[in-house]
Formats: sequence, structure tokens, C-alpha cells
Amino acid sequence: MTLPQIDYEYLINFLTELLKIPSPTGYTQKAIDFTAQALKESPGSAKLKTWKTRKGALIVKLSGEADRSPRALTAHVDTLGAMVKEIKSNGRLKLTKIGNYPWNTVEGEGCTVFTRNTGQLRGSILLTKSSSHVYGVQVNETRREEDTMEVRLDARASSAKETNSLGIEIGNFVAFDPRVEINNGFIRSRHLDDKAGVACLVAAAQALQQANIKPKQDTFFHFSNYEEVGHGAAAGIPSQVEELVVVDMAAVGEGQSSDEFHAALCVKDSGGPYHHDLSQRLLKLAAAHQIAHNVDIYPYYGSDGTAYWRSGGDVAVALIGPGVDASHNYERTHKEALEATTKWIIAYLLN
Repeated sequence: MTLPQIDYEYLINFLTELLKIPSPTGYTQKAIDFTAQALKESPGSAKLKTWKTRKGALIVKLSGEADRSPRALTAHVDTLGAMVKEIKSNGRLKLTKIGNYPWNTVEGEGCTVFTRNTGQLRGSILLTKSSSHVYGVQVNETRREEDTMEVRLDARASSAKETNSLGIEIGNFVAFDPRVEINNGFIRSRHLDDKAGVACLVAAAQALQQANIKPKQDTFFHFSNYEEVGHGAAAGIPSQVEELVVVDMAAVGEGQSSDEFHAALCVKDSGGPYHHDLSQRLLKLAAAHQIAHNVDIYPYYGSDGTAYWRSGGDVAVALIGPGVDASHNYERTHKEALEATTKWIIAYLLN
């Protein structure tokens, strides 16, 4: 079977715009709405049924040629970020992390603080003693942790009272600048985990709609909004689903087979092995359609598939996704990995 044509320009444009929408876990409505709108505007979108869960996830139903064995695929729009934990006496902000990342990976990053009433304020994430001309060797020797990092606001605020007057409150969300750049086929940005996976799902849906092709079985896309804190797909997967394919980034680094130019199948992560038979079916599809892929294991990784299993989900679960370098840091992938992942999704939908 020949796979339908994929609009790769659309895929990259959608991904770029989605990356620019701040969506730390708990503050994802705009990213969810953007994804829903993109699907509604695609050719043949009248055939798609969309709704949101009470938790705020987006569900999309693609009616299939049959409904005997419904399937689901999931990817998450939520990203790493932070919240204001304390307004310090010097007017700067102490943060608490959303998601799991080392503080040094966001040191020096620009950020946006979203206030409840006054909109948003810009700032930078810095070491509390960041000036080499003042603190000397302490800048190198200080451990990067919650108590030694702060947000310097781009505002006249040198006391807690002045910062409060700007509308800053404890609990305000803080988003890190994505800094999206596209060079020589590489996409470099924060939050490719997992907006790259979301883009692949949206591009796959568009390709099927454009070609007026139905998936083999009724299929649900689940766009999760709490994955980075461990319970994204614990709820929201329709009860009739019999198997779930997670589309999330493949971790690139020393000791891994994944790279930025291939899609990858994860057979085991920190939650244990994925479903062997479903994984083998996906590998056969990749071979049949000449999809560039690797097989890998990620020891410090968890997914929405594991979250669903732990919530009692009685389905087969497998995990695929594009290779992403420097995960939970300033990430990078290549369009070839996105293309391979999208082809793999389509092959699965049609078989």
C-alpha cells in the first residue's frame, strides 16, 4: 500500500507556531485550542469529531473503515516550566519547577511570567550571585538549585512591594523562551518534547483527510496536557480503545541508538517493557514502508502510555517518536525524523 502524501511544509509551519505558544503543564489551553483549530481547518475536517475532557485534554475521533478494534494515539502539548513560589525581598522571584529538569539547563534563559490580572512580564532566569565581577569563583562553585536561582524581572522592582504592585503573585506560571530556529533541516527549540509529536499527529490526520482515506479502525487522537508531571493520559482515553500508540520524543545521547534523523521505537523505559506484539507490528510496518527507524531503551524516561497503564488501562501500548537531541534542555531534531515519524503513524493508521 502506498502511503498518502504528507505536506511537510505544513508540518514544520504548524510545529513552529505551536512551539511559540507557551504551554507549561497547567497552562495549556491556548496550545490545545491552537491544535484543535488546526484540525478543524484541515481538508475534510467535517469528518472529525473533537471534544475536550474535563481535565482539558483534546480528543479527536477519526472514523475508520471498521469499529471492531478501536485504537488511540497520544502526544502531549504541555511542556516544562515553573511557577512563582516566592516574591523575594529584593523584588526577584523564587521558582518551583514544573516537570523534571536540572536548573542549569534554564540558567540565563529568557522567560515570561503570566499574571492573573495584568497580563505578562518578561524576565531572565539567573543565579542569585551571577556577576563574575562581584562574586568571583562563587559563580562557578555555586550549586544550581531552587534556592540559588531567581527571576530578574524587566521592570523597576527592587522590593517585594514593588513586584506585588506589578500584579505578580505566588502561583503565577512561568514559561521559558523556546527560541525556535530552523537551519539546514534542523529544528532547534525548547519543548520539542513533545510538540514535535503533536505536529506529526496533526500532519498525519491532515494527510488522510486530504487524500479522503479512512483509517482501518476507528481511531482517537488524545492530545495530553499533564504528561510532564506524570498523569497526562491517566484519564481521557476512550474506554473502547484496545491499543494505544504513544508519539513522544526519542532520547539521543551516548549509549543510545536513537539519532536526530530517524524515528525510534522505545521497547523499554523506566516503567518497564512496552507491549511486545504491538511493538513488533510497528517494526514490520516500518520495514514494509522503508521508514527510517531505530529501536532503543530509555532508562530515565516515562510516557503517557505508562501513565495510562498505571491508571488501570487494559490495552496494548507501544511508543514511537522522532529523535531529539539534548532532551529537557535546548533541544534539536531534524525534519527527516519528523517525516519518518509521520509516515509511521500513517502506516499504523492504515493497517
